[in-house]
Amino acid sequence: MEICPLRYPLTEQSPLSSNPIVMAIGDFDGVHLGHQEVIRSAKRIADENDCMSAIMTFHPHPREVLGQKIYSRYLAPYADKMERFAALDLDYAYTVHFDKAFARVTSEQFVEDMLMKMNIHTVVVGFDFTFGYLGAGTVDSLIKLANGRFAVEMIKPYHLNGEKVSSTVIREQLHFGFVDAAMEYLGRPYQLAGKVVHGEARGRTIGFPTANIEVTEPFVIPTNGVYLVKLHLDGKSYDGVMNIGVKPTFHVNASVTIEAHLFDFNQDIYDRVVQVELLSFLRPEQRFNSIDELINQIEADVRKAKAKLAE
Repeated sequence: MEICPLRYPLTEQSPLSSNPIVMAIGDFDGVHLGHQEVIRSAKRIADENDCMSAIMTFHPHPREVLGQKIYSRYLAPYADKMERFAALDLDYAYTVHFDKAFARVTSEQFVEDMLMKMNIHTVVVGFDFTFGYLGAGTVDSLIKLANGRFAVEMIKPYHLNGEKVSSTVIREQLHFGFVDAAMEYLGRPYQLAGKVVHGEARGRTIGFPTANIEVTEPFVIPTNGVYLVKLHLDGKSYDGVMNIGVKPTFHVNASVTIEAHLFDFNQDIYDRVVQVELLSFLRPEQRFNSIDELINQIEADVRKAKAKLAE
């Protein structure tokens, strides 16, 4: 998959395909099952019509640029999202730089000055797709503005367990620690990535050494608590438990840290970048009255995690 950064307005230097393309358009934060349905439809239509397959997405997230701070963190930050797109076997990923100037581009300008210059055969969008200044453009207006010059395919909402799959719902699930539910909606475990850094080394002194993970991208961080996780490094995976929180037994008003204790693991992985899949929420973070109480709870957490793995 070729990643093609774009800025409005397009110029002769813009990296555009000379071949007809079928293009899915959307923010696609998380690349969840609903997004995958839109993208796979574009891929199918491209194959049926001997076209190139493509996606158009926007970065930063439009809602972040427009002042909704909750969108300063992502279910799939830029690099992660590109990996998800590549796994869906697309030919191109067009990433449009979104800023306040682009936010003022009208629906008509977006179609005429961008889409009409991209040799588009078909645009594929979700049922709730909006575009242009103040989100005034809808699927119906896109069809009208296309005026037969390219086809428009609308994909119906994707439902799971009677609920529409959406990035907003997944964010809510992570806010409450429901990583099992988030996994269902994403079609995969929710994942964080980060560098292993030096911490306080307290875990090693009590018999539970941890990898302190500093996230390298602005991921949505699930609620504080203890999780069953799978850590990936160099093509291998390791099971463990991970704490997200402020370590209230030792600190007051501390910042959130992420620490993973891996089972049967004894390697020096400082400064290495790892990926961590969150598989299940074990318990909320809590303060203990003594180190012995903490050790007993960690032992219980490990037993519970291993029991879940055995299932």
